[in-house]
Amino acid sequence: MTRIEPSPSERHNPPLTQVELIWIEKRIEHWLRFGRPAEHKILDRSRSISSFAPGAIFGFVRWSSNDYGTIVSQFDIVRAVLPGENFQTLPCVHPGGETLLGVHGWPIVERVLQEIDAIEALRINPIDVAPDYWRHLHNRLAAGHTPRRYTREQHSAWLKRRSVS
Repeated sequence: MTRIEPSPSERHNPPLTQVELIWIEKRIEHWLRFGRPAEHKILDRSRSISSFAPGAIFGFVRWSSNDYGTIVSQFDIVRAVLPGENFQTLPCVHPGGETLLGVHGWPIVERVLQEIDAIEALRINPIDVAPDYWRHLHNRLAAGHTPRRYTREQHSAWLKRRSVS
């Protein structure tokens, strides 16, 4: 965990969390599965940067291959943090963020993507899902157990809890 104290100007105008996106077909793919960037800047044909406000949640896929096949398959669900909050460093995410879910290996990454599809089938945007559910999904998959599905009832309870806190 890393912690950086905010400057006086950062307290009033917090910096954005930047995510480097890359698309080199059949070689390197860093892309957002979901999220609502505050800014998006195109650097060139294969690179761009999406920036997120503190508190924003996003799903970030990193995949790369060589002549022999896939060498990296990683998926993280991250919450952008405020200056002064603890955070984890992640490749291509600056300065880092609170990791709610982090999996690697295509079979598990694919499983998480299927869970996100199921959430979207309920007409729930993944950025609005209870952070505790992403932690649950991470822990169950890490332990080799079947995770519980996210439900409308669970989502409604989360929205009510969030509104009073």
